[in-house]
Amino acid sequence: MRVVLVSGASSSGLLLKTAGLKVTAIKIDPYLNVDAGTLGPLEHGECFVLADGGESDLDLGNYERYLDIQLTRDNNITTGKVYQAVIEKERRGDYLGRTVQVVPHIVQQINDTIERVAKIPVDDSGATPDVCIIELGGTIGDLESGPFVEALVQLRHKLVRDPESSFFNIHVSFVPLIHGEEKTKPTQHAIRQLRSSGLVPDLVACRCDASLDDATIKKIAFSCQVDLDQVIGVHDMETIYQVPVLLEEQGLLTLLHKGLQLDKIPLDASRKEEGAKLWDLWKKTIDVPKDLQPVQLALVGKYTSHMDSYLSVVKALEHASMHLKRKLNLINVDSEHLEEAMLKKDPSKYKDAWAVLESVQGIIVPGGFGNRGIEGMIATAKFARQKKIPYLGICLGLQVAVIEAVRDLLSRPNATSEEFDNNAEHKAVIFMPEGSKEKMGGTMRLGTRPTLFQAGTEWSKLRGLYGGVEVTHERHRHRYEVNPDMVDELESKGFHFVARDDVGNRMEAFELKDHPYFVGLQAHPEYRSKVTRPSPPFLGFVASSAGLLDKVLKEIAEEKVVVNGHHF
Repeated sequence: MRVVLVSGASSSGLLLKTAGLKVTAIKIDPYLNVDAGTLGPLEHGECFVLADGGESDLDLGNYERYLDIQLTRDNNITTGKVYQAVIEKERRGDYLGRTVQVVPHIVQQINDTIERVAKIPVDDSGATPDVCIIELGGTIGDLESGPFVEALVQLRHKLVRDPESSFFNIHVSFVPLIHGEEKTKPTQHAIRQLRSSGLVPDLVACRCDASLDDATIKKIAFSCQVDLDQVIGVHDMETIYQVPVLLEEQGLLTLLHKGLQLDKIPLDASRKEEGAKLWDLWKKTIDVPKDLQPVQLALVGKYTSHMDSYLSVVKALEHASMHLKRKLNLINVDSEHLEEAMLKKDPSKYKDAWAVLESVQGIIVPGGFGNRGIEGMIATAKFARQKKIPYLGICLGLQVAVIEAVRDLLSRPNATSEEFDNNAEHKAVIFMPEGSKEKMGGTMRLGTRPTLFQAGTEWSKLRGLYGGVEVTHERHRHRYEVNPDMVDELESKGFHFVARDDVGNRMEAFELKDHPYFVGLQAHPEYRSKVTRPSPPFLGFVASSAGLLDKVLKEIAEEKVVVNGHHF
């Protein structure tokens, strides 16, 4: 078993993959929540949904996007999960009357989980990963992370004694620039505390605004008792996708090769070639000219004050833009600012918000919960529909567009969602019967579900973006669905539900024929978007906004591009 302990696992993992290795990743979050499903997006960022329905920390999304792997709910370890497992064992009598303590029982549960999860295959090959990247959230010295630090100390002790295993600790520390001077004291204190906890740094990765001075690197190396080549600077790049290139230039892969004894892993020529191709594709994908033609898009949501709430959506837009060789100019619009109430409360915010929608080439409304800002989203959907502006609605974005269509096309002005008014006369969106209104955590429709394109939808741009397939699979996270009783009426008005679930009763996607791109999906396709393979609905949305959709659809039909991991 080979382990790399690092904050910022995606870039390190990518470099290992380019060497032909199989890489998996584990994120440790010391909070007491069992998972991220009940955490507020404005506090913790988005909840990333895995294929098995696990609601996880957003970092697992970064791992999947960079490494092109498929993780499970077990790849996110939380204090809540660990204590829950230990308490369940205690209640069953597994500890045979012994006093249950943090050491050894909690620590052993953590390491048992790590060693088990590190062996789970994460790609179609079914092969056991060669290396496991572990990221421990928080900062060294945090009280809540103490048991995890102790577990990793014990894991390191075990692995370094095994000739077939290794443990490589990359400590990431910020080197601030204050009045022109690079300050090393924070790093010195962090390394001192790291060592006092029992962990030894094999590499110090210094986050910084610009390239570190040689004198600073020497000072850190001397003060932290490491060699010069064990200190690297990770300065800000134009895009985060260039960070792996920077790390490769700084010799990180060489250091990992030596520290992990990668020469002991037998790699055939095909795996090495696969890694080399990945690296070439990565560099080709991120190497975009600086004078690109811009595409101006608006993201209308209720969590725009903290854009990590929409991290996967933003990344999916970036992936599509890079693929199309366009510069993404994304403007965030608080949906509350688009409501009539805001016109009375703060006219300038109202006018500015609508001015943005008037100026952009495309509008996306992502997911969310609760009734705040909903009328602004509904007004946005109507604006995009009537003005023929490309629109992509994700989950809640689909639902508000359906509500708007029922209000306008079916002349039911009071239509809404059961989520917002349980006693509404016209419920365009209803609560799913298999859900729970009492228990919040893990009770939604979660994970990968099939989406079936309906007969007679060969005209659909969305279907064309998926290569004309009959079935595709996307990840879901929702409690409410389109009211099936209103579907026939809506379709008679040209509001077509082009895809449904495998039973045929649940609406998965809508599309308008007489519109450049007016598409909504109940699923969250952003979760499957990769740096080198953009999500089809996002690719279509950005392409339509940039006037390139016909070209993209033609290329897909002619099998010139890869969509969602398959050649079509």
